[in-house]
Amino acid sequence: MFPLMRHQVRRLSSLSATASPEFLELPAPERTLCRLTQSTSNLFQVNFHLKDIVKSGHLGEARKLFDKMPLRDVVSWTILITGYVNAADYREALNLFPKIWLEPSLQMDPFILSVVLKACGLDNSLSYGELLHSTSVKTGLINSIFVGSALLDMYFKLGKVLEGRRVFHEMPERNVVSWTAIITGLVKAGCSEEGLIYFSEMWMCRMICDSHTFAIALKACADLCDMDRGREIHTQTVKKGFGVSSYVANTLAAMYNKCGKLDYGLCLFRRMMKPDVVSWTSIITTYVQAGEEEIAIQEFMQMRESDASPNEYTFAAVISGCANLGSIRCGEQLHAHVTRLGLLESLSVANSIVSMYAKCRQLNSASLVFNAMRRRDIVSWSTIISGYSQAGRGEEAFQLFSLMMREGTKPTGFALASVLSVCGNMAILEQGKQLHAYVLMTGLEQTSMICSALVNMYSKCGSIEEARQIFDAVRNDSIVSWTAMINGYAEHGHCEEAIDLFEKIPQANLMPDSVTFIGVLTACSHAGLVDLGFRYFDSMRSKYHINPTKEHYGCMIDLLCRAGRLNEAEQMINSMPYEKDDVVWSTLLRASRLHGNVDCGKRAAEMILELNPNCSGTLTTLANIYSGKGKWREAAEIRKLMRSKGLIKEPGSSWIKVKGWVYPFTSGDRSHPEWEYLYRILDLVGSGTDVAHENMDILL
Repeated sequence: MFPLMRHQVRRLSSLSATASPEFLELPAPERTLCRLTQSTSNLFQVNFHLKDIVKSGHLGEARKLFDKMPLRDVVSWTILITGYVNAADYREALNLFPKIWLEPSLQMDPFILSVVLKACGLDNSLSYGELLHSTSVKTGLINSIFVGSALLDMYFKLGKVLEGRRVFHEMPERNVVSWTAIITGLVKAGCSEEGLIYFSEMWMCRMICDSHTFAIALKACADLCDMDRGREIHTQTVKKGFGVSSYVANTLAAMYNKCGKLDYGLCLFRRMMKPDVVSWTSIITTYVQAGEEEIAIQEFMQMRESDASPNEYTFAAVISGCANLGSIRCGEQLHAHVTRLGLLESLSVANSIVSMYAKCRQLNSASLVFNAMRRRDIVSWSTIISGYSQAGRGEEAFQLFSLMMREGTKPTGFALASVLSVCGNMAILEQGKQLHAYVLMTGLEQTSMICSALVNMYSKCGSIEEARQIFDAVRNDSIVSWTAMINGYAEHGHCEEAIDLFEKIPQANLMPDSVTFIGVLTACSHAGLVDLGFRYFDSMRSKYHINPTKEHYGCMIDLLCRAGRLNEAEQMINSMPYEKDDVVWSTLLRASRLHGNVDCGKRAAEMILELNPNCSGTLTTLANIYSGKGKWREAAEIRKLMRSKGLIKEPGSSWIKVKGWVYPFTSGDRSHPEWEYLYRILDLVGSGTDVAHENMDILL
């Protein structure tokens, strides 16, 4: 007999077992099973058979065999409970474990206890885990290195960092599993710096690290963007022979990618003899996050030609790349492919498809996918709500937010920020205040995303004082909040306050970003501060190393136009290193009308009409410029041209909220069922006549 098997039989023979009193009532085949298990040597064979059934994935058959066994030892229990845990049926594992106490002759085993503790961590069963912790202390099993490691892993999985750390320090002995468990728990809890401290202590204790230890330490370096320590650990992985391990190599590539060394990560990827699905997914995800979506799609195509098959995370990454590119055709093809493969049940895949359709403004398709999802998480809700919000469909966004709340899903900061943005865009202050109250109740008001969303909402609703109160009340350690407040001031014409706040940014140890400059340049434009605006514009490159975008050039063109310096504005349009779209030319056209510059207006109109020959607003503005200068013949020709093309100026639109309902309307609108009554009220208001309160009740 082999030494290992002899040890197992010796262990089995030392364990007590119990026989079922219903033995004589069993059918003949099951009595044969009973006779097989009446000796420990035969019980070893039955347990071996039970383990084979569990490994094959037939847990139902394994449970039937287990229930029919008249003689069971702790190994039998461990095999079946481990099978449930490995199959992610944690609830059944936890339901089965207490039944072991019905067989008092069985001694508790550290191996089975560690398996059940793992199930508690994966099932979010804290109270169950705490009971097992007490049991392990009473029975002395807490001193087992297996139980101690499983306990600290459970606490970290449940977010109990202090308890996990306490278990680790009370362990009488530790091995590589214990050290790796606490480092992993700290890193996943966001305490990467502390995780690396424990890794250093482990190294000083001369504990031998395995591939998992090196991988989690490298992940900590990636989270901290600490490439120096990452390189040191990389050196040790090569010395210890783990450099060729795909697990470590994938983490190394991810670390270099997150530290901005994409070429290093790509070099490691290319050196792999046979990249696995994790390697391919990592490199595709990195390209997407770096804004190189087209290269990411190319890598995906190369992966399809290799031996590695893409999994749900690979598809989620490449679909996100299509979303960022706005490539609806590519996204639809991938949607069809994952549907055929049966991967649409994966939350990560379904969420990425919803996001892709939403970003491509295909909200009907996004809603179809969302409504068909059997399971939804907060990412699903946030994605669809954000999609409707960004498309300007605020009512649908609000309805989805209300439905999410009724279904018991707690909104994240991202979902709340999306709905607050809707409140600001639609200028519905009352709902915004209700959301603000909810934010205060949940304690999210200190996050930079929520703070900036609240400042933006109050600013757009005209409550600039409330916006400043929120800004002053929170810890403004993010440039996002400062930018929101500066933009709010600029949009309301409080130019001095916007510029003063911009000048205070260095005092907060922050650096303005490209969006911040849009706000301060807008303020300079509204105040007519041309020289100061150019000083800020020039400092973007010279001081902050920010390349001006088309939006920044648009702000400067608007600044020159408002100041009446139309020739300089036209020169800047022609010299800007971006495509000259109708937005910048429309700015010049409106300024030409304001300042009565016919020649400049004509050139601007010609450029717009080259881009959009049927732009009725441009033709109307040009006709008004001619009329303003008394050139009636030219104005008449323009209007005649509009009639021949069947062009009319698009009416402006607005909306009003009455008794909780939002009513959109346009000039001359007659879609409301009581439009005649509304127009009579408007005539009375316009005439200056006092309107009786009883006649106004319907509107209030």
